[in-house]
Amino acid sequence: MILKSSWGELKDIAYRLLNYAGDHRIWLLEGPMGSGKTTLIKELCGALQTVHIVNSPTFSIINEYETINHSLIYHFDCYRLGHVDEAIALDFESYFASGCYCFIEWASKIEAILPLHYFLITIEVETSTSRNLICRRY
Repeated sequence: MILKSSWGELKDIAYRLLNYAGDHRIWLLEGPMGSGKTTLIKELCGALQTVHIVNSPTFSIINEYETINHSLIYHFDCYRLGHVDEAIALDFESYFASGCYCFIEWASKIEAILPLHYFLITIEVETSTSRNLICRRY
């Protein structure tokens, strides 16, 4: 599925993505720096009704958010990881096996430990306010 989006449509896009992804809980977001990965995750977390403010986990690597029904969502930013061994040391695989939503930015850096089934969103920058989202279920 390919979606064309602008910043004003992100709330609607988030609901469409959640519907399209179905039961997939592992979401990989790839795209250049500044393409809107974190912004999209903020909208997804809003659609899932988080009770926390969603921020980029650039320095913490993993952020945890709770929803109004006490489910957990994990948000990963793998940009600063130098090697997949760092993700293994942080026990990423237990998060993936939790059944909770896991939104992973820069997931290509940890490809070796990713589960077989995931939802991939590749973000292509079209203009400063519009993006193409290429979505695939694996």
